[in-house]
Amino acid sequence: MGDSLKEPLRHAATENNLRVHRRRLLIGSIVAVAIVAGAIWALSIMHPLPPRTVTMATGQEGGAYHELGIRYREILARAGIDLRLMPSEGGIGNLRRLRDPGSGVHVGFAQGGTTSERESPGLASLGTISYEPLWFFYRGAHPGRKLERLRGKRISIGPEGSGTRSLALELLSRNGIEPGVAEFLALAPQDAGEKLLDGRIEAALMVAAWESPVVRRLIASDRVELVSFYRADALIALYPYLNKLVVPAGVGDLAGNRPPADVVVLAPETSLVVRADLHPAIQSLLLDAATEIHSGPGVFHKAGRFPAAEPVDLPLSDPAQRYYKSGRPFLQRYLPFWFAVLLEQILVLLIPVGAVLYPLLRAVPGLYGLGIRYRIFRLYGDLKLLDLEAERRRPGENTGDLSANLDRLEVRASHLRVPVLYSNILYALRRDIDLVRERLKRRPDTPQG
Repeated sequence: MGDSLKEPLRHAATENNLRVHRRRLLIGSIVAVAIVAGAIWALSIMHPLPPRTVTMATGQEGGAYHELGIRYREILARAGIDLRLMPSEGGIGNLRRLRDPGSGVHVGFAQGGTTSERESPGLASLGTISYEPLWFFYRGAHPGRKLERLRGKRISIGPEGSGTRSLALELLSRNGIEPGVAEFLALAPQDAGEKLLDGRIEAALMVAAWESPVVRRLIASDRVELVSFYRADALIALYPYLNKLVVPAGVGDLAGNRPPADVVVLAPETSLVVRADLHPAIQSLLLDAATEIHSGPGVFHKAGRFPAAEPVDLPLSDPAQRYYKSGRPFLQRYLPFWFAVLLEQILVLLIPVGAVLYPLLRAVPGLYGLGIRYRIFRLYGDLKLLDLEAERRRPGENTGDLSANLDRLEVRASHLRVPVLYSNILYALRRDIDLVRERLKRRPDTPQG
């Protein structure tokens, strides 16, 4: 074949290779973008980022739960989380809001003995954070071991929906003090303390922390007495969520020796309760805050007692179990919160994807090699057909068409780009093309066209 014919064929082959290269580059780019988009979508669905706003049910404004909520809010704000506080009647009101998905409440304080896993299947505990003693204050002489002096008296047992009211009703009924036997009043701790000191009521039961101002005021006063639960062991046997604590004589006022003797009080524990679907990173932040707020010593416990991995009413959440076992998530110990969370999400996605891609990547070189060999052997197949056709032709037949096809085949082979590793196969192909061409030329009396 003349050079004038070979040059257009080479140019056409080059253009064809460029089109193929562009098409493959475009397809590869589309596939890469699709994979990245799919990965981002899967990450957002399976492992969404934490919410920036979280709602906590606390208690009555000015109460112990509400004051604790303020401290939690300050700590979570450091990580860029807006903790909104929702006042409530108390622990039972908090649980009611947590059980209601439409309330928007994610976390709250709950008193031990007020719910169960069966009653609150969608909730989980982050552990206990403090003792909450049940304080029994009485105006006048001790009401007696059987509390017979409470008959006909006005007694504050806490507002409706509070943990105080639930526990007070249970313990009073155990001692024969039922509604009708005494007058039960739904007073908040501060209001109950004022009325008790003024003589407008005779007794008050309240669940509150030792640090509560009304508790400290009543203990120091000589107008009321702190009543001791003399059958505390029996009550704890009946109600395992209770603990027996001792208020030492004089701890309220050493100079006035208030209380004048050791007093046994019963105390449920406060749990930090969350909706089970709350983002794990937010649960870890809440546990960080609980450790900062509650890990110090107190009148009834030593340093490090709280927070504790105690599933009083509800099981511990999975993030809480990991936190108590291993501490803060590894990346959050060294990196800013949001950066650490984003990196954790990426790693969560990459680990399973890498497990799938690794064997595929190992197979890629072999598959690529098969593709290269296929392209070369396909040309070999065309050469074989030309060689067979040349053998079939009788002496004297025109073989010009075979020579033209050999030229075209040589152009295709010369424009085939392969890695150096496979160059020997391509060079062998080009040698074999020359061998077939030489055989055509040596055929006797064969016109070439």
